[in-house]
Amino acid sequence: MDVLEALRAESGVVAVVGAGGKKTTLYTLAARAASDRSLRAVVTATVRIPIFDRHVEEVTVTDDPVAALERADAWPVGVVPEREGEDRYVGYDPEAVDDIAAADVADLVLVKADGARTREFKAPNEREPQLPPHVDTVVPIASVQAVGKRLSADHVHRPERVAAITGLSRGDAIGPEDIARVLASERGGLKGVPAEATVVPLLNKVDDADLQATAEEIGKELLERAPAVSRVVLARMIDDDPVVDVLES
Repeated sequence: MDVLEALRAESGVVAVVGAGGKKTTLYTLAARAASDRSLRAVVTATVRIPIFDRHVEEVTVTDDPVAALERADAWPVGVVPEREGEDRYVGYDPEAVDDIAAADVADLVLVKADGARTREFKAPNEREPQLPPHVDTVVPIASVQAVGKRLSADHVHRPERVAAITGLSRGDAIGPEDIARVLASERGGLKGVPAEATVVPLLNKVDDADLQATAEEIGKELLERAPAVSRVVLARMIDDDPVVDVLES
């Protein structure tokens, strides 16, 4: 299945949260939208985001993203309000992303809505995620390769938050059921998601048959635990054809 269709990211505001491939997912969706479907795709953020100029046609630093997008003539593009240091941009307030969507200057608005410091797995803190109020699709992400790792800051962002949801202690091995619990939790992958939004969890880094079996175990339990979730996508987002499988309830 096409990755845009699989993640229900064909139009509207799509926010990615979690850990284990958010940025890669954003850039892949943006490129596919522009090249395969001639859609006007925008990459932006409501939190800090590393410099991503090479992944889009152009990044504009602006307090008026709508005007910048009205001038765009090649897609995908990026818009951000400020550069912070040499290595990252600052994100917009969530309401500013709503303004972009309401202006109808883009077909697809892709939003990085929390951070994970390159870890494989996370649970959000009290300030996360920074979702736009009128988000259409939320994609909570976890890396399948977190399974078997120890619950520690080496592998998990905010391990104390994961422990509170799963009952694990620091140093315990993370199991498939722990990934499912966090993604299905309103303190985890579902935190702050509006009732009208679609949620499509993404299990990333499914690099071989063993990891696919692990991902299938996570996905099946996730579908049982979260009535709001009707689809889980298994993927290797760095591949040209990233979708490995789609599990549905």
